[in-house]
Amino acid sequence: MAAPALLKAAATEARLATLALPEGGAWITAARRAALGRLRAMGLPVRRDEYWRYTDPATLTAPEAPAAALFDPGDEGPAFADVDRLRLVLVDGVFDAAQSDDPAEEGIEIALLSEVAARDIHWARDLFGVLESAGQEPVARPLAALNTAIAPEGVVIRATRPARRPVEIVMLHRDPQSDVALHHLIRVEEGATLTLLETGPAAARLNSVAEVEVAPGAAFHHIRVQGRDHERRAATHVFATVAAGAVFKSFTLTFNGRLTRNESVLTITGDAANAHVAGVALGDGGAFHHDDTVFITHEAVGCESRQVFKKVLRNGATGVFQGKILVKPGAQKTDGYQISQSLLLDGDSQFLAKPELEIYADDVKCSHGSTSGAIDERALYYLRSRGIPHEEAQDLLVLAFVAEALDEIADARLADDLRGRLEGWLSRHRD
Repeated sequence: MAAPALLKAAATEARLATLALPEGGAWITAARRAALGRLRAMGLPVRRDEYWRYTDPATLTAPEAPAAALFDPGDEGPAFADVDRLRLVLVDGVFDAAQSDDPAEEGIEIALLSEVAARDIHWARDLFGVLESAGQEPVARPLAALNTAIAPEGVVIRATRPARRPVEIVMLHRDPQSDVALHHLIRVEEGATLTLLETGPAAARLNSVAEVEVAPGAAFHHIRVQGRDHERRAATHVFATVAAGAVFKSFTLTFNGRLTRNESVLTITGDAANAHVAGVALGDGGAFHHDDTVFITHEAVGCESRQVFKKVLRNGATGVFQGKILVKPGAQKTDGYQISQSLLLDGDSQFLAKPELEIYADDVKCSHGSTSGAIDERALYYLRSRGIPHEEAQDLLVLAFVAEALDEIADARLADDLRGRLEGWLSRHRD
């Protein structure tokens, strides 16, 4: 075995030495052991790996999580406070029934992974680890395999009809050294709709996986707010299959944090389906590093995918985007769109991008673009000449810059809530 491979193997075993497989029935134990085998075969990521060249995974793979001081949000209220939603609260990865709403909701089956793991028969056994395992090709995602092996908890949701209101997973951080792994399972049955909200910093270090099945004619909307704690670290993964005529939409808004890596692996399996993934990241300071890594595979005819990512960076912050559209043979009439852009508010920040297209069909419309630049001085001068102070004028231009990504949110109420949070962050971080 070559020296780099030996080092990866040693680092992997050092990480696993601090962990144990959670308890559960035969089916989930088998799935966890299979994930452990995948992890050992590929090893934990290192900076030399192609898809980690822009992001150092050392603090995500270390045996112990770096401490993260708790953050006081001050007068800022929780996200979506004015939206009627069903709240499920986890504190450092542990479900808190006292702070949560009653999960009994018409049209939605909700349980915890720790509960269904002990059952011999449950639909979750056909999904747990399945999409994560398939998503390891052609690019290895070892942190996701680690999650499948060791995550003791998560939320399990099955929607059989249009949900009456959104479901919110609230992840609170109370222990400065918490190291949390969560594994969510979501199935949206034919004709059903579900909106899933995720909010909160979750832990000092978070490793999360969501496996999502969107059946024919179903719709799944996912909106996530990552913020507040300045020292938190997170590696998140969304694996999804989108069937014929179905809709998958995911949007993430990120504030603060030292290191955030969000991976989305989507496979469009049925004709006339839509898969959209978008995000906005706001970073201030050299400790901020934010990485969006997206892989969308088209396997069917007449489908649409969109990747829209905007990053606003200042005071030495770093943003990363790695996005790929793969169009397989026979996936004719594909419409694939990918845009990644950064707005650098000073000369110290940087944006690193790797957009990719791989196309094996001849009747497609696919495009990608990536840009990085500063505030438009002409537009800034125009606004200032009309009496708008410099800081407010700059904030207006930033909001205009991220508007395309926010437009990916279908629910206007939720989009307005996030727009207000953007405005608040910008006002607090003015020069």
